[in-house]
Amino acid sequence: MFSHIMLGANDIQQSKKFYDATLGALGYEPGVIDEKGRCFYFTASGVFALSKPIDGQPACHGNGTTIGFAAKTPDLADAWHAAGLANGGTDCEDPPGLREGAGRKLYLAYLRDPSGNKVCALHSVK
Repeated sequence: MFSHIMLGANDIQQSKKFYDATLGALGYEPGVIDEKGRCFYFTASGVFALSKPIDGQPACHGNGTTIGFAAKTPDLADAWHAAGLANGGTDCEDPPGLREGAGRKLYLAYLRDPSGNKVCALHSVK
């Protein structure tokens, strides 16, 4: 459905450290910095990117916005969460665990990245 997601980041290197760790826990390669100082994570299904805002204003989180990353297992969601906490992320929402709603069971883990963006690792339980 999506080709790419780009998040604003105030400190690209700090955010790269966070996302290299969290996305690395899910099996993705470290991000690549381009000539404009943006960081890209390329996958077979799309691109995740970090950039300082073009308008020169500080990056800020979107109230009500969450970016979710697929986790193949609950253990990988937990590893994602632990890697994020160890690399500049902060807890938000409930602790990682199973949640039910709309007829689905999901294992979710939430964090805020170094710029305050809310991110999540999600495993859909069959």
